[in-house]
Amino acid sequence: MLRPAALSTDRDGVLADRIDELGELGLLNHLAPSEFGGLAIDRDTDRRVHEIIAGACFNTWLVWAQHAPLAGRIAAARATGAPVSALAARILRGELLLGAGVSDVRRFPDHYVAARKAANGWIFEGTLSWVSGWGLNSALTVAAVEPDTETVVTALVPVGERTRSAGPLELGAVAGSRTARVHLDEVFVPDENVLTTQSLDEARFADAGTASDARAHHFGLAETILTELECSTVPLAAAVAATWRPRVADIRSTAYALADEATAAGGDRIASRSALPPKWPAAKHSRRSAAPCSSPGPAVASAVTTPRNYTPAPSSSSWSRARPPMSVAPSSLR
Repeated sequence: MLRPAALSTDRDGVLADRIDELGELGLLNHLAPSEFGGLAIDRDTDRRVHEIIAGACFNTWLVWAQHAPLAGRIAAARATGAPVSALAARILRGELLLGAGVSDVRRFPDHYVAARKAANGWIFEGTLSWVSGWGLNSALTVAAVEPDTETVVTALVPVGERTRSAGPLELGAVAGSRTARVHLDEVFVPDENVLTTQSLDEARFADAGTASDARAHHFGLAETILTELECSTVPLAAAVAATWRPRVADIRSTAYALADEATAAGGDRIASRSALPPKWPAAKHSRRSAAPCSSPGPAVASAVTTPRNYTPAPSSSSWSRARPPMSVAPSSLR
């Protein structure tokens, strides 16, 4: 569904039909509980879904990924007794696609969306630097800052007359992601649509733990590139794939193990962060089922160079989940 149209999607943009197809597969509420029609999938399965979509079409992944985690986040809040607004309930049912505008908190106080307390809610004013999926989104997740108290208010904001854009940004990559700069013009946000309020330090701490992670979409894209290299008739391309496949597999298993270790320790992010070592111990890798090789895909350039001082591995291998957690402090990886 995604891979054959990846090049045209990059040129023409993600289509509404594609989002409808994801919805039919249950991927607009795959983290929601079954009572809302969700799939309630576990963490490993969610990672695999991100890998598959990112590897098939990165533009589609970027649009979908702005939306995907929110059903799980809302469901987790609901489990603690928090009320669910009508808009949040629609998200749990997979009835709409969210966009996200949360990264401008990183630029406070130079650039940010301002939050101002009002009766029974907040007023959001400012420009979101980027929102992917613009034109497909029915609502946005927005993080705004109340400057006097440096409180970050994250809320659901319906797309309407007071949320507008001048058009898509011209990007050097993911040009088909419908990414746009969006202005919020004195948008009223009722308290029921507020997801969290937290200090600026807390918000930046959590954001750093997400933005710096080695996450599933990186490994999905890497798998596509490695497969295309292996399908190449150029010997040097196959040598590059043979060198990098076991290394990427080891990074993947280590990243996921550290993420799970951090979660087991009580949170998604642990203050004591670790740098992954420059050299990886040998790890066991199971045989990968070879993907059919037809024509070269868009992920690999026609000219390939091999890293200097590398010796190609004797064979290709699949992602490995067998490697135990490394004996280092947990990182912020999810």
